[in-house]
Amino acid sequence: MTRRNNRVLLGAVIVVAALVYFGFAGFQEGKAYYKTIDEVAVFSRLPTPFPYVMIMPQAHFLEFLVAEAQRYPHFKLVLGAHVERLLDQNGLVRGVGYRSGDGGGEVRADLTVAADGRFSRIRKLAALEPVRQSGAMEVLWFRLPRRPDDHHDEAAIDVGPREIIAVLGRPTEWQLGYVGPPGRYRQVKAEGLEAFRQSILTILPWLEDRVELIKGWDDISLLSVEASRLARWHRPGLLFLGDAAHVMLPVGGVGINCAIADAVEAANVLAEPLRNGAVEDRHLAEVQRRREGMTRVIQRFQAEVQQRMVAAFESGRMFRLPLPLRLILRVPGLRNLPPRVPAFGVRRVRLERPEERPVAR
Repeated sequence: MTRRNNRVLLGAVIVVAALVYFGFAGFQEGKAYYKTIDEVAVFSRLPTPFPYVMIMPQAHFLEFLVAEAQRYPHFKLVLGAHVERLLDQNGLVRGVGYRSGDGGGEVRADLTVAADGRFSRIRKLAALEPVRQSGAMEVLWFRLPRRPDDHHDEAAIDVGPREIIAVLGRPTEWQLGYVGPPGRYRQVKAEGLEAFRQSILTILPWLEDRVELIKGWDDISLLSVEASRLARWHRPGLLFLGDAAHVMLPVGGVGINCAIADAVEAANVLAEPLRNGAVEDRHLAEVQRRREGMTRVIQRFQAEVQQRMVAAFESGRMFRLPLPLRLILRVPGLRNLPPRVPAFGVRRVRLERPEERPVAR
C-alpha cells in the first residue's frame, strides 16, 4: 500500500492466491544492451504455467487484491485512513487507531500486519529503525508514448557511460527508469532539461521523435532508495512484511516477489494459530526465520551489482554484468538460473494449504 493510493488494509492477512490477466503488457525476455546483447532473463523457458512478467499499474493490482479479499466474510476496507497510533495492551499490540474523513476509529485484532511499504508509518510508531544494507541509488522515472512501429524489446536495460536506462513496455507507452548514483538527479537538473534529453538519446536514439515531450521536471519522478532491513520483524501482536521489513534495491525488480513470498510464508506459519486465537511471538519469529536468509542473499547480490554500477559511472567505464554471470548466461544447462531468481526467488515458496478457500458468505 502507498500513501499515494491512500488505502489501508486493516486487520487481515491478504494472501495472493491467483493473478487475473488484465490485458496489460507482459514480456518473456529481459535483455541488457551493451556492446553486444546479453539475454539476462528468458522467462519462457521456466517451468511455470505463466512464463512471463506482467507490467501492471499499481492501482489495478490493488483493485485486484481488494476483489480477492472481499471473498472473505470478515474483510473490511477503510479508504482514506491514516494510522495514528498502535493499540498497546501491556506490551502487546492489539490493533491500530486511525484518522479518516469521518473522524476515524480503531481496528482491534489478534495480529496486526504492517505491509505499509518502505516509509512504513507503523514501523515509526513501533520505534523500530531499519539497518542500512547498501548505498543509495537514484532512479528518474518518466513515460513516453509507444508507437505501433516501435520494435524495442518489451523489457530491456540499456547502458550508457554515466547511467543506465531501464525500458519497460506498456500497451500505449514506454516506462523508462534513468538509473544513476547518488547525486545524479541534482547533476542532471543543473545541466538542464535539453542535456537530459540528449543523454537519453545517446542511449536510446529511437526515441528522437518524442523525447521533446518531456516538457519539464514535473514530468519526471525521483525515486531514491537504499536497501535496509529490520533486525527484528516483529513485536508481540505485530508483524512487518515486504518493504516495511526489508527495503530492496531496484536491481532485478524482485521487491514485489519478496513481499508476496513473505505473505505466503506468513500464511503457512500463522493460519492455524490465528484460527485458534493463539498467536505467540515465537510464531512471528518463525516467519522471519523462514524469510530472512533469502532476503539477506538477495540484498547482498543487489548491493554488489550496485557497487559495480557506481564504480563504472565514476570511472567512465561501461558497466557490465559480472563475468561469472555472463558465462552462466551462455551455458545451456545454467542459463535458466538467473531468471529463476526474479521469477521464484532464491528458494521457491508455496502455500502449504492451497486447497483452502474463503468461507461462503
